[in-house]
Amino acid sequence: MGNYLNPGNSGFARIRNDLYVDKSGLIGLINQTIDTPRRSTCISRPRRFGKSFAAKMLCAYYDKSCDSAGLFEDLAIAGDAGYREHLNQYDVIYLDMTGVIGESSIADIVPFIQRNVIRELTEQYPKLKAVEGFAATLANAAEAAGNRFIMIIDEWDAPIREAKGRPDLQRKYLEFLRSLFKNSGMTDKIFAAAYMTGILPIKKDGSQSAISDFKEFTMIKPRQFGEYVGFTEDEVRKLCRDHDSDFEKMKKWYDGYSFRDIKSVYNPNSVMEAIRNDDFDSYWTQTSAAESLMGYISLDFDGLSRTAAELVGGMDTKVDTKGFANDLVSFRDRNDVLTLLIHLGYLSYDEITQKAHIPNEEIRLEFARSIRQVKRDETIRRVRESEQLIEDTVHGREEAVAWQIEKIHEEELPLYYNNEQALRSVIKRAYFSYGDEYVMFEELPAGVGYADIVYLPKKDSVLPALLIELKWNQSAEGAIAQIRNRRYPEAVRGYGGDILLVGISYDRETPAGERKHRCRIEKYEEEYKHNS
Repeated sequence: MGNYLNPGNSGFARIRNDLYVDKSGLIGLINQTIDTPRRSTCISRPRRFGKSFAAKMLCAYYDKSCDSAGLFEDLAIAGDAGYREHLNQYDVIYLDMTGVIGESSIADIVPFIQRNVIRELTEQYPKLKAVEGFAATLANAAEAAGNRFIMIIDEWDAPIREAKGRPDLQRKYLEFLRSLFKNSGMTDKIFAAAYMTGILPIKKDGSQSAISDFKEFTMIKPRQFGEYVGFTEDEVRKLCRDHDSDFEKMKKWYDGYSFRDIKSVYNPNSVMEAIRNDDFDSYWTQTSAAESLMGYISLDFDGLSRTAAELVGGMDTKVDTKGFANDLVSFRDRNDVLTLLIHLGYLSYDEITQKAHIPNEEIRLEFARSIRQVKRDETIRRVRESEQLIEDTVHGREEAVAWQIEKIHEEELPLYYNNEQALRSVIKRAYFSYGDEYVMFEELPAGVGYADIVYLPKKDSVLPALLIELKWNQSAEGAIAQIRNRRYPEAVRGYGGDILLVGISYDRETPAGERKHRCRIEKYEEEYKHNS
């Protein structure tokens, strides 16, 4: 076993020794591509979404230097028709590009790979003749081995990200990949299949992928690989049952990604950490991806600051993803920035509506923290106004609350405001900085019906819960009466702190010059709380 040629199955064995969710069905999809024009697959995922786990699983399955039957016989792939045909039948070339960068300089990365792979090949096949040209040597090696290679490249885009200010080095690396995968004569001789994974899709060369023979599956269009992006809802339910964890909290914190035919996809690393630690928290802060968010939302593109505030408030935003260059620096407009955030996992994208939103509470916390660091006057003003609105609400300042809601309406939604759903969008924009103290719920089942918006304090917060009911062309007092009559406080049954009932109304028939928004705030009476 080597570092680059046939690394064995020890990496996957260690994964199996820990909490494990069976994602071996991925192998079946790759098996279907072997010796076909679809043999080159590139899958891009955010950090901590199991990319390296999948790469080690594939190494263990294909590597002919080891016997991995014991690792797979109890997994889903064992029932696949092609399971035995391909199990441990290939020489595997495995490149962990983050590891390669750690062993070499970024300028020497291509020669480093070539030297070390050829060295291990000649050790494995002493009669191999190393000739001029890396691809030609690999072709000779495949002939000597009696089978073509499976090539697995983990974090393929690490050199692109590391050399983001050096287009010459990026070009050299891409030319190396082209020499392997766009040389049809050599590629056919060398590879039975190739699998690359990274954070970003393949870098574009002009308007097209620089390595166009790869079939790409991204956070925007994962297609048949959607269920392997993260954990599905059924998988998370089982984990919660097996480990006595609260499924509803797990869903609130880590769900929110969805793809065609796969409606709920969870952040796998965060789910595992929540189970191991018995604690729902933001584990995203432990990734280097979290460090970059503030820099991206600080970029000076028209509307980006407002969009960030809307996203934190729970709104969707339209995104044109087609022009993105698939790197970290080539931004033309807000669409490119938002597209990058989709690939990084900060936003979830609906390919049907072409809209993006913050997927869950974990990521919303990161946005809320980052947006406070953005040193732009408009952003600073929005944060301060939202924080003041929360303070005014908590202290029962009804006029101040109504005034701020009206201000947000006039500034941001003058043409889209004709029902309670539109009023709700204004509320979410206005209270967007709630993330430090609250978790937000919409349409929360309670009593008879659903509470419009509930801000439930986090366990270390001293603030009261806020139950907000919205009324269109009715009174704020009527909103309060509906909260009581329909027993909406039952939505937070078990919460032991104070509860404020907040009724907000909008009357479009209000005479000119008078405020159209009204607010009524009442404390939920203790005796009623205990009797409900």
